[in-house]
Amino acid sequence: MFKRKCKITFVAHGATVHSMDGIICDTEKYPKLNEFGEEEIEKVCEYLENRAVAYDKIYTSSSARCTQSAQIIAKLFKKDITTIDLPARNHGEWSGRLYSDVFDEYGPRAIIQKPKGGEALEDFNKRVSDTIDKLVEENKGNRIIVVTTPDVIQSAIAKTLNLDSISQFKNLIKTGTLTQISYFEDDWSSIIYSDYTPI
Repeated sequence: MFKRKCKITFVAHGATVHSMDGIICDTEKYPKLNEFGEEEIEKVCEYLENRAVAYDKIYTSSSARCTQSAQIIAKLFKKDITTIDLPARNHGEWSGRLYSDVFDEYGPRAIIQKPKGGEALEDFNKRVSDTIDKLVEENKGNRIIVVTTPDVIQSAIAKTLNLDSISQFKNLIKTGTLTQISYFEDDWSSIIYSDYTPI
């Protein structure tokens, strides 16, 4: 039987004006949550509270939208937040553009291309994997919450399911959703649920 090392509940930050308009955003300071995004995270809190599960630590990516979401959750659990180096993928010259415009220009394979001044998908996946591996090792026996961006969660799922680059993006992760992955000894992990939207 597999021995569990750590269970991570990933929370995708709440909606922003960019996420609702389909704009690629990898900036850290802007935008913050909009009113709908705050409502999404409040529903996440209601779900977590109703589950009555204790969490040992709350981590957040450093962007304003993630930190703001994490602060709302931390208030519920009366816990401090630890900021980790887990930013969204750097999209270089594509940042600030509409996803639809990039797809029109470059085709469906745009999602795996490296934009000028941006980050290769392989490099992004490696740094996400390295950070999560470190979190798991530092939290043996713990249940933790990680508030981050949807693309980071897609990357974590892709590693667990051994998905190829194209398939990685077929697993939709919306804002204000929860994804839970259990990590075990021998570098094995299992998805408990993905993209759960509290109602």
